[in-house]
Amino acid sequence: MACDGRVAVVGGGFGGLAAAIRLQAAGFSTTLWEARDRLGGRAYVYRQDGFTFDAGPTVITAPHCLEELYEVAGKNLADAVELMPVEPFYRLLWRDGAALDYVGDTEGMLAEVRRIAPGDEAGYLAFVEHSGKLFEAGYRDLVATPFLRPSDMARAAPALARLRADRSVYAAVSRFVRSERLRQALSFHSLLIGGHPFETSSIYTLIHYLERKWGVHFPRGGTGALVDALGALYRDLGGEVKLSSPVSRISVRGRGRRARHVLEARGGAVEDYDAVVSNADLVHTYGVLYRDERAAAKVKRRLSRLAWSMSLFVLYFGTDRRYRDDIAHHTVIFGPRYRELLDEIFHGARLPADFSLYLHAPTVSDPELAPPGCDSFYVLAPVPHLGNAPIDWDRAAPAYADAILASLEPVLPDLRRHVVTRRWMTPTCFERDLGAHLGTAFSCAPTLGQSAYFRPHNRDARIPGLYLVGAGTHPGAGVPGVINSAKATASLVEQDLSR
Repeated sequence: MACDGRVAVVGGGFGGLAAAIRLQAAGFSTTLWEARDRLGGRAYVYRQDGFTFDAGPTVITAPHCLEELYEVAGKNLADAVELMPVEPFYRLLWRDGAALDYVGDTEGMLAEVRRIAPGDEAGYLAFVEHSGKLFEAGYRDLVATPFLRPSDMARAAPALARLRADRSVYAAVSRFVRSERLRQALSFHSLLIGGHPFETSSIYTLIHYLERKWGVHFPRGGTGALVDALGALYRDLGGEVKLSSPVSRISVRGRGRRARHVLEARGGAVEDYDAVVSNADLVHTYGVLYRDERAAAKVKRRLSRLAWSMSLFVLYFGTDRRYRDDIAHHTVIFGPRYRELLDEIFHGARLPADFSLYLHAPTVSDPELAPPGCDSFYVLAPVPHLGNAPIDWDRAAPAYADAILASLEPVLPDLRRHVVTRRWMTPTCFERDLGAHLGTAFSCAPTLGQSAYFRPHNRDARIPGLYLVGAGTHPGAGVPGVINSAKATASLVEQDLSR
């Protein structure tokens, strides 16, 4: 199948990069437009006082998605970046001192279950089997398949109905295990893709099986090193990157297969393309980029009725002493409340008084990300998005950061005395720097009614030549999700523009 034509990819996050690589390798002439001074999107990198801070994604799973990007270019991922296995996958901590090392092998995990939830071993094994079935039905068969017509959903529906995809993640887990701690340990994963465990479809319990199958990894040099490697791969294929070039408007000239997309960017650049793949925020795509299109206004109104993911407060900090010998790379610290706190995060009108935290300690795996004798961290607290809780984060952030650091001292002793540099990202930053609607961190929420066919489609039905990629389209958020969205979307572009 011969491919030609000019394609613009707007947004250089993982989804945009993956789509650009696939299309360039297929023979299209592509240009990747990125508003910021470097690629990455949510996977941006901050360097401060000798410390390297990955801004966003830090849990790399399903490495085959990345390997495929190199394969389509005739190259090997291992030659470009080293993905280091992380073990344990996560260390889970509760405020009363209980702990669980979440590992990938069955015997090791059973030992942990036996220790914190005796009597739930058989239930855990049954859950793994159920997770595997959902993996086969919901990931292997559907993750890179575009859902454009009701018939696409009809083909998938029987298998998902048999596996009760209508249940929530927490409800599905609760069918198998009795321990509340173990229920939390097996349901928190939906938060990694922006979903409320009590509202997200149980389809996403497949994440447990996915991690067991392929492991959890971290790139040497940080997630930014992976972004740099993908950017280099794209350029090696002949792709063009426009950094510090925010797109201000895209106008459609003509209709049908002859439609042209006229792109305007900062500095007066005006270029026209056969198609546009948008890795920008959904509302930004339709409300700003395509604001002159009548069809876009209709889509924007429909988007306003969707349920949106929570936002995040992310605190990056470096210490003048080493903690790495006593902690795990990924640590989840559960607060005193679970469902009540989650309800306040997803639906509350104010900032909760308590929090649950994810602590990322990259120097456990790669000491080069901090100066000698020091450690680099980020800690993430889920918080309400700006549409629910219009908090003045410029005022709230310093005290909130102090409270988080104080709460971490049982894990990182005497922490506040050893913090030598820090910075943070708030919902306001997500809205201002990334164009994220309501300051959300994961786009629209992964509920059953907003998954697969019911999620914004990879190809727009009313604006010819407009395609979507990233967290807001099928299959959803998370690194495997956005990279597979690129696979689905690129296949549609190839079908539509091939001679």
